[in-house]
Amino acid sequence: MPPVSSFPTRPLGSTGENVSCLGVGGAHLGKKQVDEKLAIRIVRSAIDAGITFLDNSWDYHNGASEKRMGKALRDGYRERAFLMTKIDGRSAEAATEQLDESLKRLRVEHIDLVQHHEIIRYEDANRIFRKNGAQAALEKARKAGKLRYIGFTGHKDPNIHRYMLDLAAQHEARIDTVQMPLNVMDTHYRSFEQIVLPELVRRGIGVLGMKSMAQGIILKSKTVTAEECLRYALSLPTSVVITGIDSMKILKQAITAGTTFRPFSEAEMHALRARTREAAEQGSYELFKTSSLFDSTAEHPEWLGEEPKQLQAMVSE
Repeated sequence: MPPVSSFPTRPLGSTGENVSCLGVGGAHLGKKQVDEKLAIRIVRSAIDAGITFLDNSWDYHNGASEKRMGKALRDGYRERAFLMTKIDGRSAEAATEQLDESLKRLRVEHIDLVQHHEIIRYEDANRIFRKNGAQAALEKARKAGKLRYIGFTGHKDPNIHRYMLDLAAQHEARIDTVQMPLNVMDTHYRSFEQIVLPELVRRGIGVLGMKSMAQGIILKSKTVTAEECLRYALSLPTSVVITGIDSMKILKQAITAGTTFRPFSEAEMHALRARTREAAEQGSYELFKTSSLFDSTAEHPEWLGEEPKQLQAMVSE
């Protein structure tokens, strides 16, 4: 695939970084129908085309996504990419172990952005910002040069995101990015666009949009096209819209969407919201909000790490 030197970039909040407006979703790189050779080709072709923001997570496909991305980043590709991954650990111990494992899988000395993954419960924030919580571990790792920026993700409830932001401010913790669902249906149900997005813009925090099509589920509503979904998310004040890419055909579509992007007007945005209102009102096509099917840490609570022993002792007294 020929290089695209003019692929659009956007500021990543207040970090001073500029990143590609679209990012490669790491979860799709470990899917059963995507073999390792294809995953490597997707990552390298994306970087060659100018899509340099790479998303991943410690828990994707038992580490397969990170391992494949690590192989793709050899031969000079690492220097051309902005690399992000996520950790699930809420304790300092669990977070440190997962971060070190991610560094090994990705075959890098540092990761550009590490995010607390799946902030889908209020207690996630409390655990992360305790004295021996995951935030302390990531800040220590940042000082050691293992990572550059810190953020968090979540897909369940915008009010939990706001709580996480407020708790971070109380602890004077620097949050550089926030990842959340932003799509044509979100505005009608538990809206991240309405509740969280303006606050991120106000605070100068990088906005990472995800689930623009909800893994294709939104398209099943027959109310919008894939192109409209991506263009809608890109028309919001996002730094990056992360999209799943599991074939060269889908990569080509993403490249076209980025290089030909023209923002929707406010009237066009309003029309899209109106078109999807009836289908969206109960969250029927945003299953990450209304079901547990996307909650990997609910299925694997051991990934979060143990609660502090002093808290366990209080319960057992």
